[in-house]
Amino acid sequence: MRRYLIPLIFGLGGFAVLVSLGIWQLQRLAWKEAILADIDARITASPVAVPAAPDATEDRYLPVTAKGDLLGTPLRVLVSTKERGAGYRLVTRFVLEDGRQVMVDEGFVELEENAAPGDAEGVTVAGNLHWPEEVDSWTPEPDLSGGLFYARDVATMAGALGTEPVLIVARTVTGTDPRATPMPVTSTGVPNNHLGYAVQWFGLAAVWLGMTAFLLWRIRKRTV
Repeated sequence: MRRYLIPLIFGLGGFAVLVSLGIWQLQRLAWKEAILADIDARITASPVAVPAAPDATEDRYLPVTAKGDLLGTPLRVLVSTKERGAGYRLVTRFVLEDGRQVMVDEGFVELEENAAPGDAEGVTVAGNLHWPEEVDSWTPEPDLSGGLFYARDVATMAGALGTEPVLIVARTVTGTDPRATPMPVTSTGVPNNHLGYAVQWFGLAAVWLGMTAFLLWRIRKRTV
């Protein structure tokens, strides 16, 4: 029996650790699903006016509606979609009726489309406030002179356009001819891989248990 004891302890201990990691990932899955449900609820809530002092944490995804003028040449943010390939997001200075100046992410245009559609006055924008976290150490510096960005950096874009660091990601833009295809805020970009991780851990646990059983069988064969 002593020959079996150490392999059995090692095998069952490893199996227990791997199963516990799988259970932990299932718990993380439930936590992430609750977060996604909260994001979806925020996105689809009834729209309100743009707050006087929006907070990047408290007001993230807040649905808003505003009327004003889209003015000047938009910034171009390089982006790619599965459906249409490479193109730009147009981020435009938006002067509200009360004189405040914020930004609107109007949506997607293809590389060969008009990325400088001119001014549009008296438009109504409905969408969500957003402070995307897209910039990392691999993101190239923006070409400020050319108005070209490689990720949405709200603070830097606001400095380039001379607006508040407030971005409305449009769901609809009415009162003007279509200038871009809206790319509204959704929860689909929030990663949720916990189910896959759980399956991997449980799979490893099954393999570990099988290897343990095989080792015990080999030990038995040697002693017969």
